[in-house]
Formats: sequence, C-alpha cells, structure tokens
Amino acid sequence: MNKQIKITFLGTGTSQGVPIIACDCPVCQSTDPRDKRLRSSIMIEIEDKIFIIDTGPDFRQQMLRNKVKDITAVLFTHEHKDHVAGLDDIRPFNFKHNKYIKVYAEMRVQKALQREFAYIFAENKYPGVPQINMQLIENKEFIIEEIRIIPIRAYHHKLPVFGFRFGDFAYLTDIKTVPAKEKEKLKDLDVLVVTSLRKEEHISHMNLNEALAFIEEINPAKAFLTHLSHRFGLHAKEEESLPDGVHIGYDGFSFHV
Repeated sequence: MNKQIKITFLGTGTSQGVPIIACDCPVCQSTDPRDKRLRSSIMIEIEDKIFIIDTGPDFRQQMLRNKVKDITAVLFTHEHKDHVAGLDDIRPFNFKHNKYIKVYAEMRVQKALQREFAYIFAENKYPGVPQINMQLIENKEFIIEEIRIIPIRAYHHKLPVFGFRFGDFAYLTDIKTVPAKEKEKLKDLDVLVVTSLRKEEHISHMNLNEALAFIEEINPAKAFLTHLSHRFGLHAKEEESLPDGVHIGYDGFSFHV
C-alpha cells in the first residue's frame, strides 16, 4: 500500500476513560487537555475511505468532535463494552447516506454483538434501527474497497483479540501477549500504536515496561502508546521520560504515515 494514510486518535483512554468518575487524583484533576481521554478508538483515512476501529461508549462524541461526515467500515478488535457500546450511533450515517455500514468482526464478536444489540438483528426490525452489513473476518488478510488489511492475533489475558495493519501502520489495543508468528506480520512498520495501561503489572494489558520492550522488539520507526489509565501518569511528565521515537497518544491527535 503506497497510499498516504491519515491516523486520528479518537480516544486513548481505558475502559473508564480519564478522568474517572469521582476520582480526585492529579491526572483526573489535570487541566491539560491531553489528560482527557475518551475510550480507545482510532480513525484511519486512506484517500476517500474512512475506517473506524471500535465504537466505544464515546463514539457519538468522537464523531462530532472530529466532524466525521461518513465512514466506509467499522472494524472490531473484540467484544468488550468499552469497544462496542456505541454501535447504535452509526444510525446518522445510515440516514444521511441511505446506506448500510459494513462491520467487520470475527464470529465470536459477531455473536456478542447479536446478544448486546438484538434489536439490530431482529427479523422484524423496529423502525430506525442501525443498518449494518456484518462481514466475517478470520486471521488472514482481507480487502475493503481495494484496501488490504492484515489482522494481528493477540491475547487480552486469555481472550483472543485482533489488531490490524494497514500498509506500514499497525494498531494493537487491549493486548497482553502476541505470539511469535503474529509478530512476523509487524515487520518494517513506520508507526506502531500499542496498549500501555499503566506502570504496574496488569493481568490483561501490557504495562509501560512491557509495551516498551514490545516496541523495541518490533522496532518500528515510531510508536505511540494508547489505552492509558489515570494510573499511567500525567501526559506532560511521562512524555519526557520515554525513549526516542516513542510518544504518548492523545485524543484528537492526527498524523500521516
């Protein structure tokens, strides 16, 4: 893929977002806008195509804030609520463009969506429900409107999740481990985005040291950290301590690959 890719961080927070309700810690009380983190999601623009990875509870706000007028497809990493809860808010795109939205997910995730959003999949649909066209993905590359996408199998504790590679860019959120054969798919990246939940050990997410070790192993030209909790620390302070070429992602930040 030689086409220029624009990446926008729609959200870089963990499942509770930052600030967390009722928390008085310095990060949650910070006035730095980079410390205000919606639930993790990313937008990938390639020419006139717009791909959204995950529609969390803040999806509506993210679409409004970034003035998104249309989307080509939604891709899901996994079925946890902080990654799927906003699916209902694709309806304005249905209404505006009179079209179904393609949604790409593996079978387990599709079944979870059918449980969580039963009204979308009902035989006799209520008027105005989201119009989606479910597309099954497996652990092999697939094409959406001539754009080649490579899934990366990783594990969120024991839960299989997908990261995705578009050209020389890859996005891996909510991961703890990546099998060696899957790391082979991450060679020669210009930019890698990866989970870094906090500094302390966590059962299902990479912490900062694990994320940095993973970045060093994959060796992209540049890397960004995402899915950050309030326990990660203040953006301004922690950014200064990172190795060259590694940065903290923040909501609304865009760059080109």
